[in-house]
Amino acid sequence: MCGISGFLNPARDKGEKSLRATAAAMAAAIAHRGPDASDTWADAEAGLAFGHRRLSIIDLSAAGAQPMTSADGRYVLSYNGEVYNFPALRAELEGKGHAFRGHSDTEVVLAGIVEWGLEAALGRCVGMFAISLWDRQSRTLSLVRDRLGIKPLYYGWSGGVFMFGSELAALKAHPAFRAGIDRDVLALYMMRNCVPAPHSIHHGINKLMPGTILTLSVDTAPGTEPALKSFWSLSEVAARGAADPFTGSEAEATDQAEALLREAVRDRMVADRPLGVFLSGGVDSSTVAALMQDLSETPVKTFSIGFNDAGYNEAEDAKAVAAHLGTEHTELYVDAAKALDVVPNLARLFDEPFADSSQVPTYLVSEMARRDVVVCLSGDGGDEMFGGYNRYLWVDGIARRSRALPGPLRGLAAAAMTSLAPDTWDGLFKTLDPVLPDKLRQRNPGDKLHKMAGIFNAFDPHQIYQGLVGHWQPGDRIVREATAPATLVERPGDWPALPGFTEQMMHLDGATYMADDILTKVDRASMAVSLEARVPLLDHRVVEFAWRLPLALKTGGGVGKRVLRNVLYRHVPKVLIERPKMGFALPIHDWLRGPLRDWAEALLDEKRLREQGFFDPEPVREKWRQHLSGQRNWQHHLWDVLMFQAWLEAQGCP
Repeated sequence: MCGISGFLNPARDKGEKSLRATAAAMAAAIAHRGPDASDTWADAEAGLAFGHRRLSIIDLSAAGAQPMTSADGRYVLSYNGEVYNFPALRAELEGKGHAFRGHSDTEVVLAGIVEWGLEAALGRCVGMFAISLWDRQSRTLSLVRDRLGIKPLYYGWSGGVFMFGSELAALKAHPAFRAGIDRDVLALYMMRNCVPAPHSIHHGINKLMPGTILTLSVDTAPGTEPALKSFWSLSEVAARGAADPFTGSEAEATDQAEALLREAVRDRMVADRPLGVFLSGGVDSSTVAALMQDLSETPVKTFSIGFNDAGYNEAEDAKAVAAHLGTEHTELYVDAAKALDVVPNLARLFDEPFADSSQVPTYLVSEMARRDVVVCLSGDGGDEMFGGYNRYLWVDGIARRSRALPGPLRGLAAAAMTSLAPDTWDGLFKTLDPVLPDKLRQRNPGDKLHKMAGIFNAFDPHQIYQGLVGHWQPGDRIVREATAPATLVERPGDWPALPGFTEQMMHLDGATYMADDILTKVDRASMAVSLEARVPLLDHRVVEFAWRLPLALKTGGGVGKRVLRNVLYRHVPKVLIERPKMGFALPIHDWLRGPLRDWAEALLDEKRLREQGFFDPEPVREKWRQHLSGQRNWQHHLWDVLMFQAWLEAQGCP
């Protein structure tokens, strides 16, 4: 796991020493991604330079250092990530006459590119990666992002220079960087609580889309858009899965899922540094931990974060699973003061405006794990691939019923759901808990009811989805002089042909929310403390199989992740797992009324908002007033504003 950076300057007016110095400065800006070593490489005739920061995981010797040149001298590679099946690829390449000086996956990837070409080599690689590759023969630069978007990669033209890096901080370290804030993208961020690819918060700077190869010739004129080509597409995988569904029995599906998951976990246990696993006690992380322990001859290290607020605490659940599996378990109970210490640093840690409040516990569990290990496996991706979110169980049916109601009745139903604050609903459900059926026993039901209200007045599928996952809506017009660009969510014509709306939600979650929010959160939080996070449930072979599973094997019987649960229950008793889904959240609503109030008030000051000129202060201040009074819980909307304001402050803007 590493951090990469580099640039191509068509002016070619700098010598090698100057090029390497700039590349070193870019790499130094992301030193947290690779604290073990650094190096640069430059081609002065091309105006090209690579910078690299190394977090040594496999082959800790100098033989694994990057940037690395291929044995035949044609290619230079600098990459971030891991290719897990490199031993098998190495054996195949050795059979074709390739020799290796070390045992790193980097060297194998380079040899594979020499043997098969870039695109064919990528098709053989199992892993997560962001790659920069210079072809000295064709004089072309290629950038690559892995299939699911696990690893980040920014790129773009600024000041006549094409630059790229694992984080925006690397680009900003280049003296030619001049990109301002994109108001339209800011409006999109306010809707999604993150900045969706291919956009970034800066004009002219993009994120490479998952499963994409970018190519740029050395003779390309400044400002010219590079060529983009997809080598893998989740939308195409979803469509193929729907056209060729798995036809075996549930037991056969469970067997095949376990075999694939076991292989994915085994592959991700290869490391020359200590490794462990995040364990929340939920289905996804417990499945990964169970398979990992089954494959290990010694107790694996598991890590959990606990909170004193029972509504947000899963530590006891995780502890019970760990005890059953026999892991070496470490847990840390975090009080509000400890969690709040992290908040002022979030803008620096996340590099770009990002407002998923679970960033705080994700960072804290990463920080704790890094004391003992350098690699941690994570259960991310299970909800999106196997059908775990509660909305998959009820939204389609509710949407159909709501559309059958006259408009005025839909409006009344939505108003009734939002007439009580989420906290009030939570208290009501708690009172009724002894007599409620299991399917109505939800953690934090108030927030779920408020989300449900958002779909009652929606008619189109994309409006329903936006109402479920969005925060500020397009009609709010909170960002001045801005129109949010359309994404896949707003382009139903680009959606694949799938059997129903539930499957379409899973596809949209996987193609947008998972990559832009979940994986961004895990990458930034873990890499901030130089910890490599690996996600076996997003092995592309597992993903392709999951998309062949009929909906009945995902959400059949009103239970999400049916097949994944079947796998888990072969290793962990059902009684330790069956409980309402919680999610990795924090009581932000209470903190904003209490210990975070002064911090938030300063960032939401009306005069400050007006002078900065990005937001219309009125709707922001009104939501802040309603939140402080307890009239409504606007924690998500306010957190979006606060995280942008904190990020803006970190950029040096008052």
